[in-house]
Amino acid sequence: MSLAVDPAAAMPLTEHLRELRKRLVRCLAVVALVFAALFPFAQPLYTLISEPLRRFLPEGASMIATSVTSPFLTPFKLAAMCALFVAMPLLLHQAWGFLAPGLYRRERRIALPLLVSSILLFYAGMAFAFFLVFPMMFGFFASVTPDGVAMMTDISQYLDFIMALFLAFGLAFEIPVATFIVVWVGLADVATLRRSRPYVIVGCFVVGMILTPPDVFSQTMLAVPMWVLFEVGLLACGALHKPAAHP
Repeated sequence: MSLAVDPAAAMPLTEHLRELRKRLVRCLAVVALVFAALFPFAQPLYTLISEPLRRFLPEGASMIATSVTSPFLTPFKLAAMCALFVAMPLLLHQAWGFLAPGLYRRERRIALPLLVSSILLFYAGMAFAFFLVFPMMFGFFASVTPDGVAMMTDISQYLDFIMALFLAFGLAFEIPVATFIVVWVGLADVATLRRSRPYVIVGCFVVGMILTPPDVFSQTMLAVPMWVLFEVGLLACGALHKPAAHP
């Protein structure tokens, strides 16, 4: 049986490089335009992003800048990161436009929903962290601050901390897509993954213990959604393979 490949996949290497360069330039232009639109709002953006911590600061306390350039560079860095996150759908669209011509028709039908799902799940993970995990986490940190110690967090260190958590939760919410890909490429089947459920559950709680404060409640808030997302991935894989079992 022969599979027809899109003629675009047979382009010479130089054409592929030109296409790649064109799409990289588009990506840089999109990020630059979004950054230019967001930069005037860099200070309000930082005020918004720091609200989960500031609400738990003691009365009269505030965040601090320990570096001379932090009051400018930290909001600048935040605006750049926000520009990257906001432009991500367009960036992935450019990546899809570059890769799609080399895929078979069946692969394109599966890859596009996976791409859209990945974007939505990553944003969902960030929203989960901001609206649920951050208030709980910073409330815990504020409650265990020793007497006589002033809680005044550096704005730059705070930004680095929450961006790392945004990335961690965004990637954690990619579990359904990762599960689907593992089955799709043949690394494991659905039955094997179902038998591995106890190990997956333990792994979710280990990840929750690493990424959240040292209390059972916050660890569970991350571990349980990860487990649920793993089950969602298994359901999607099962639905995909049902038609194959009954031609």
